[in-house]
Amino acid sequence: MSEAPRTFLDLVEGRLSASAHLALAWQGTFEEYLALVEDRPQVARNAWQRLLDMIESHGSVRADERGPRRWRIFDDPFDGGSDAVYGLDEPLSRLVQTIRAGARGLGPERRVILLHGPVGSAKSTIARILKRGLEEYSRTEEGALYTFAWEVDGEVVPSPMNQEPLLLVPREARAALEERLNKGLRRDYRIRIEGELDPVGRHYFRVLMDRYQGDWRKVVSHVRVRRLVLSEKDRVGIGTFQPKDEKNQDSTELTGDLNYRKIAQYGSDSDPRAFNFDGEFNVANRGLLEFVEVLKLDVAFLYDLLGATQEHAIKPRKFAQTSIDEVILGHTNEPEYKKLASNDLMEAFRDRTIKIDVPYNLRVRDEVEIYRRQFARRRVPGRTIAPHALEVASLWAVLTRLEDPTHPSLTLLQKARLYDGQEVPGFTPEQVADLRDLAPREGLAGISPRYVQDRVATCLAGDKPCVGVFDVLDEIERGLRHHSLVSNEETRKRYVQLVSVAREEYEEIIKREVQSAITADRDAIDRLCGKYLDNVKAFVTREKVVDRDGHLSDPDERLMRAIEEKIEIPESRKGDFRHELMNYVAACQAEGRTFDYRENARLVRALELKAFEDRRDTIQLTSVVSTVVDPDALEKIGLIRTRLMREFGYDEVSADEVLQHVAAVFARGEAKRPGAEAA
Repeated sequence: MSEAPRTFLDLVEGRLSASAHLALAWQGTFEEYLALVEDRPQVARNAWQRLLDMIESHGSVRADERGPRRWRIFDDPFDGGSDAVYGLDEPLSRLVQTIRAGARGLGPERRVILLHGPVGSAKSTIARILKRGLEEYSRTEEGALYTFAWEVDGEVVPSPMNQEPLLLVPREARAALEERLNKGLRRDYRIRIEGELDPVGRHYFRVLMDRYQGDWRKVVSHVRVRRLVLSEKDRVGIGTFQPKDEKNQDSTELTGDLNYRKIAQYGSDSDPRAFNFDGEFNVANRGLLEFVEVLKLDVAFLYDLLGATQEHAIKPRKFAQTSIDEVILGHTNEPEYKKLASNDLMEAFRDRTIKIDVPYNLRVRDEVEIYRRQFARRRVPGRTIAPHALEVASLWAVLTRLEDPTHPSLTLLQKARLYDGQEVPGFTPEQVADLRDLAPREGLAGISPRYVQDRVATCLAGDKPCVGVFDVLDEIERGLRHHSLVSNEETRKRYVQLVSVAREEYEEIIKREVQSAITADRDAIDRLCGKYLDNVKAFVTREKVVDRDGHLSDPDERLMRAIEEKIEIPESRKGDFRHELMNYVAACQAEGRTFDYRENARLVRALELKAFEDRRDTIQLTSVVSTVVDPDALEKIGLIRTRLMREFGYDEVSADEVLQHVAAVFARGEAKRPGAEAA
């Protein structure tokens, strides 16, 4: 057992690694760097290749053979998942495919990647994860990259744009060097030495070539290569540009500006040493540049952007075109993109962008993960969130983003269930793709996750120790009256109506849970299933049912239909269903397996509902809201409360609230027939 640190200094020092610092601070000659590159050509990758390798280094998983990959980088492995992106596997797969094509030099490397979607759809989060990933990757041995500085006449002059040292190789020798570097690499992975030295590098290269009368080897003896670590905070290899007031912003923020104090020192404003190469394009060289709300940029900025993407070059004031090597990632919302699409003057920009739609989540299970992540990190002392509160709020948010189904027998709620991977009678999982094709803009409108987060946060700031589902839904409905992004009264009414749909769905959920808690006797359910199967077998084989005492009787049609109706088997299909069930049981036996009804959620639910009907009158659940105290009934209700807490995660407060509500529904006689689905 290791000894605990004695002081705070010991505690800090124990978390640091001097060897790791030395590796990141490596310096060497240009000749040593060439040897390093020959041993590991990947260190000379361009920005697109490095970004792809970073993403792939985290791996991916595929939920099913037909679905897209989920790239683990977007699980946010850097901050414990606090910025994880949920439900966007398909658009993120398209993003990675675009980056892969750019890394292979197939064209996207000369385009702006444009993330397009509604507010709050995780566009900025995606950019933030990619930037953080590049920072961390550059600190690893696999992600190492290098730059250089000039040592001339006792002065050390770093490359202002942290350029790749191989750009010091004259153009005449590059092809031979590339051929040697690429020997043994994959055919789709080519190291290319592209671009020219920046103006400062060209200045010193020219001065030294003149000094040594063209002896290149002596020139590069003045070069000191060092390890480069990307960092957005230090403005090294990671840049972010955000539009501001046009009067206070000009293109020098992208391409750099003159240093007027140095003009007197060097005697000319066209001397590169008198120029600050600190614009966002310069800063982001070798890495990634994020344009926040890129379509809000002034036209003058867009001209610089077009050249940077197509030519991989920028035009600093007073200097020739300067090479850059970086991935340019922009994002924009729907209104701004519509302006772009309708503006003929922006055709050149549209032609140089690859748009990737980033919609809202359309699956409840993904949406709820956003809220769990949010509120798991910010627990409020003395406050809890009741089971299903976040799930029902997520259901409402998803419903606002869906288009009304065109299928006459499919409701909006059922559509949400299908998208969530749940079973809906009469529809198959394969039909989900067809439903999505009929609504290509689904997810580009609706309620942002931020709105739901704000409403839940408001509830948590209240006085109630447990925030229930009705608390959240009521707060959502109240907030719609003042929500700035819902200006259309018709849309507002639709969202309010969907709150009612979510409320009805929640009532069905808690009724099912209370019913399940009442019928928690597994042995009783097993016996009921065995009795049902005996009757179905007798019906299919046209035989009699034999009871324990050996008495023969006809199949109990009332029992069979009482169960089958609860899984919505119509009278006209009861024979087919029973034959299919017995065929499946026989197939299990033929394979040496035992038929387990628990593998079929619908059959389990039907058996539970039948058991509940058989026991409902003996439980007297309405005693919860009755003024007459029945000790026996209260004891049974206490047992139900315990089961709710043990099996469904309720605490005492939320379990009592659920029992009160369900009991009130039964007492009013407003409960639907047990098992009936919400419309």
